[in-house]
Amino acid sequence: MTAHGASREAFAAARERLDALTDSTSVDAARLAEELASVTALLHGEISLRRVLTDPAQSADRKAELVQRLLGSQISGPTADLVAGTVRSRWSQSRDLVDALEELANIADLTAAQKAGTLDDVEDELFRFGRIVSSNTGLRAALTDRKATVPAKSELLHSLLGGRADAATERLVTRLVTAPRGRSLEAGLESLSKLAAERRDRMVAVVTSAVPLSDPQKQRLGAALAKLYGRRMHLNLDVDPAVLGGIRVQVGDEVINGSLADRIEDAARRMAS
Repeated sequence: MTAHGASREAFAAARERLDALTDSTSVDAARLAEELASVTALLHGEISLRRVLTDPAQSADRKAELVQRLLGSQISGPTADLVAGTVRSRWSQSRDLVDALEELANIADLTAAQKAGTLDDVEDELFRFGRIVSSNTGLRAALTDRKATVPAKSELLHSLLGGRADAATERLVTRLVTAPRGRSLEAGLESLSKLAAERRDRMVAVVTSAVPLSDPQKQRLGAALAKLYGRRMHLNLDVDPAVLGGIRVQVGDEVINGSLADRIEDAARRMAS
């Protein structure tokens, strides 16, 4: 989430509360994600309500009580407490609260995958789905068609991902497609991929090579990039014959181009130094 000032501090506090909640084995992170997503949808549509919940003139207690009164019977206690705690904070803009709740929902789903031991699968599936969408204009058009209904888009995604991808991947992508909230599909998928990587405190490197890399090559490249950036690195691998025997690595906004042999040799030198 991109936020400034008060909203940044409020979101940081909300993430801490979410982490504390999901650390408990008694809390169902997937259910928490679903309920946070439903609150996000409600506040996205109810402009007047979210303005009240972010109004600095209203006391924190009053806003928290309003959340409990309106939502307490519709969502579980942990979710209601989390949302109530979140509205107690000061937000720079009312939209920031909705953005924060949406990201908390996504983090909760990724936490569910992490607990199930499938977070690596989710990272890879989000990346691969993004590549499929970017290369299939018909699919992208169907998923971004404003005239298509939510059930129709959900059914299409289930036909593509159901039984083939992790349940968390399907939930994350379905929410993004059916409630884009002004974002492009590509930007949303990229944001989810980065969020997934952050769950393990890793950066994402998009590696494009002319031919698939061998396991030793992947390990050496990953180790070299981790040393270069000072953080663990998750490699999203793509194959493009147009690279002509070379390799292209993108980490955030930085792009590294060079031949595969030269890069691996350089990686070995970096690791030895």
